[in-house]
Amino acid sequence: METILIVDDEKNYPLILSAILEEEGYETLRAHSGEEALGLLGESGIDLVLTDMRMPGMDGIALLRAIKEKQTDLPVIMMTAHGTVEKAVEAMQLGAYTYILKPFENKTLIQHVSKAMDLYRVVLENRRLRDMVADRFSFSKLIGKSEAMQKIYTTIRKVAPSTATILIEGDSGTGKELVARALHFNSPRKDKPFVAVNCAALAENLLESELFGHEKGAFTGAATMKKGRFELAHGGTLFLDEIGEISLPMQVKLLRVLQEKSIERVGGSKAISVDFRLMAATNKTLKSEVIKGTFREDLYYRLNVVHLQIPPLRERDNDILLLAQAFLQKFADQRTDSQSISGISHDCRKHLLAYPWPGNVRQLENVMERAVLLSAGPHIQPEDLPAEIRESSRQAGITLIFKEGTLSETLAQVEKELIERALKATSHVQAHAAARLGITKSGLHQKIKKYKIDLTRPLDTE
Repeated sequence: METILIVDDEKNYPLILSAILEEEGYETLRAHSGEEALGLLGESGIDLVLTDMRMPGMDGIALLRAIKEKQTDLPVIMMTAHGTVEKAVEAMQLGAYTYILKPFENKTLIQHVSKAMDLYRVVLENRRLRDMVADRFSFSKLIGKSEAMQKIYTTIRKVAPSTATILIEGDSGTGKELVARALHFNSPRKDKPFVAVNCAALAENLLESELFGHEKGAFTGAATMKKGRFELAHGGTLFLDEIGEISLPMQVKLLRVLQEKSIERVGGSKAISVDFRLMAATNKTLKSEVIKGTFREDLYYRLNVVHLQIPPLRERDNDILLLAQAFLQKFADQRTDSQSISGISHDCRKHLLAYPWPGNVRQLENVMERAVLLSAGPHIQPEDLPAEIRESSRQAGITLIFKEGTLSETLAQVEKELIERALKATSHVQAHAAARLGITKSGLHQKIKKYKIDLTRPLDTE
């Protein structure tokens, strides 16, 4: 039940208003001064304040100011006589929802209260959703204890409060948009829009209209004016995903926007100022694209103010089970049956760790969603995983001992194969391979020389 606080220095008037509003299903509280009203606001969950304008001591205007300092969104309706209309206008400028001239009909009061309550419900729901989103993308929700991810989290915390342009590179499915959203929702722009555009999903002419908007009649089918994503992101963040896919002419237009902070809609000639923070992501290496001539060097340096390289999941062994457990909990909470699923079996963990995860974190999330749906609980079992994951794990294990020989020869063979697998899984980055094997980089280098492992050709571990 929603609660209305009625404030009036007259003794009987609040009683009459209480009776009217309680008949409509509201709960009411009464105060006979502004000071008493502020005390009640601090103790009770008030959804609307209905206050008289003229009161001894703290009048309605002073009470309104005090309320807005504490609870900006709380609706306040002012009651005023004809002689204080100017004060009522002042109250509106200070944030009052509306004012009612005394004497008023009960119907008029109920209509104003109902509309104010409807608006406040929307405000509260938006606040709840905003808090939910902010919590989802808080730093505490970013999962990863691997050294590479910890370095990224440190950088995110440092650059989130700034307005610097961010370039995020990494394989598909590594969570580049998640990082961008975390940056936005931990920045001063968090209450403004986060606008995402997948540049690879739109043809060039459609992308231009999507980004810049268009005027009515700009082209066939442009029946009305449409604002583009630059305008919609005003005050907030614009995230351009797969920016490596945009054409050279579009790169020129984007560079101009970044330089001038203004746009022109398609078919228009008026310069429109835009204030946005740009974040861009790509599964390509833009520096290599610059060398090939497919990406402008000047735009690359504009984008690459802060660079984040998201490592693939195959280089994050320490994070696989952490992420799997988090996804398990997420999807287990969504199950509507009574079956409780709380963990991952030992054999299932071995399969998850052995698989190379070409689809990265996104693939792992999908696998865990499937496993939760199929599991009979309480633990995810190997049979709940897709066949390719179980098969990959089996193949990883059967080639370890396949030649007859002495114990030392067999152990050397196993060690060499494990090193080759680690190098392949980490794209020949020796520091990562050494970490995966649990040895030092210098120790790995010595073993590569010992076993004469050729790093110039792809490693075949089939």
